[in-house]
Amino acid sequence: MKSNGKTPFALEVKNITRSLPLGGEPIHILRGISLQVPRGEWLALTGPSGSGKSTLLGIMAGIDTPDSGQVILDGVPITDMRERQLARIRNAQIGIVFQSFNLIPTLTAQENVEAPLYVSVDHRDAAGRARKMLVRVGLADRLRHRPHQLSGGQQQRVAIARALVTQPAVLLADEPTGNLDQQTGAQIMALFARLQQELGVTIIVATHDPQVAGCAGRVLHLVDGRLAPAPPEVRLRQPALEGGAS
Repeated sequence: MKSNGKTPFALEVKNITRSLPLGGEPIHILRGISLQVPRGEWLALTGPSGSGKSTLLGIMAGIDTPDSGQVILDGVPITDMRERQLARIRNAQIGIVFQSFNLIPTLTAQENVEAPLYVSVDHRDAAGRARKMLVRVGLADRLRHRPHQLSGGQQQRVAIARALVTQPAVLLADEPTGNLDQQTGAQIMALFARLQQELGVTIIVATHDPQVAGCAGRVLHLVDGRLAPAPPEVRLRQPALEGGAS
């Protein structure tokens, strides 16, 4: 994965706050969140629904703006960037995987993975790079299939390939197994583990599932807008060996 080599951290969050107005009174979602994510780490953010996991992930991705604080990506502060500059950073340095896959239904698997390359600075051999990434996630025989012709697990693999094809500094995943059955979800987590090992990618996953969180190397828990140690039901473990491309 690309790196400027100036810092040991792929991503840093410094004193992030975020609130929303409700009936004239602010609802505090994030209350001074600070953390550092070393390069190559797999970090899980846990917490119940509404705890602020997705909000924090969106701020890390530059999609949402905090009330105060700073996000530093690969040594570069991004929170106060203009939108045009931030869009380039998101395309090149941040891979995002969503619960709902967010694939373009009229495009094939390969075309979906190619799409971010055509708006990047380096769009040489977009088709070849997309094919290689789809092979890496186990979809060599699904290049020309459209999303409706793929299972949920296969669609998520396409989404992962699309997120990684630009070689980002960080892969952010918001409930990546939320729309999958338990077995397929376990296969996706095993794929994350293999990609982390092979590519050295930094992974941050937001999840409410203790089993998904347990696949990470470190877990932080969001409680009342603040970070706390992982709850006892989260036991760190190595993912099971990857199965087929479900």
